[in-house]
Amino acid sequence: MKFSGWPESGELVVGEVDEIEDFGVFVDLKEYEDKRGLTHVSEVASGWIKNVRDHVREGQTVVCKVLDVDEDAQQIDLSIKDVNDHQRSEKIQEWKNEQKADNWMLLAFGEDVDDETYTRVANEILAEFGSLYDGFEEAAIHGHEALEGTDLDDDDLDALVETARENVSVPYVNVTGYVDLECPTAEGVDSIKEALKAAEGNGEVPDEVDLEVTYVGSPEYRIRVQAPNYKTAESELETSANRAIDMIEGIGGTGEFHRERRTDDE
Repeated sequence: MKFSGWPESGELVVGEVDEIEDFGVFVDLKEYEDKRGLTHVSEVASGWIKNVRDHVREGQTVVCKVLDVDEDAQQIDLSIKDVNDHQRSEKIQEWKNEQKADNWMLLAFGEDVDDETYTRVANEILAEFGSLYDGFEEAAIHGHEALEGTDLDDDDLDALVETARENVSVPYVNVTGYVDLECPTAEGVDSIKEALKAAEGNGEVPDEVDLEVTYVGSPEYRIRVQAPNYKTAESELETSANRAIDMIEGIGGTGEFHRERRTDDE
């Protein structure tokens, strides 16, 4: 995805060195449609420059700082020397992330998605998260809930969440479910305690998974799972609920798993 407008002064942009002259370097901006900037020789590197080609080469990817934008003159003045190593590394990573997100958009809506649909969905994500990548990452972690602030329809949300959860690698994901446990026998309280211990895993939960069971309101209990990926989290959530249900049903009680909270007050 490329922006159709103009960059702002002070903004860091990714570009490709297109042409090198004695007076400076022309740079094609990779994030903006049909935009080209000029880095004067004095802004290529610090100190005296004998030969510009000693510092840059044609086809090189560079990160530049926008010094000035003159839309009337169709001119963008850039600086390469004003970008430090940390800024350069962060900007390149951000740009690479957006390229990934652009590919995810095509996976979600098809290689032949029309410009109107792409732009509509992308603008909603950008308005909510600031970048496509951040939007997909949040969708991978929190699912449909992450996109509630957008005006996207259900089909859009389904496509985005499914694609995010299949393709985005995130540090961890959180999922939540609920289990209702009831036991009418005389040992009902103790039986439910045993079922909750079973839900917590009895030491069987993998080290990379954090699982917590908490009381919500009789007969409802919340199961929270934090895991490295969505597939593992969902699997551990379901397994936890099933352990509790199997335990309570085995001693004459009943159990039911559901994803939405039913108790109003905690």
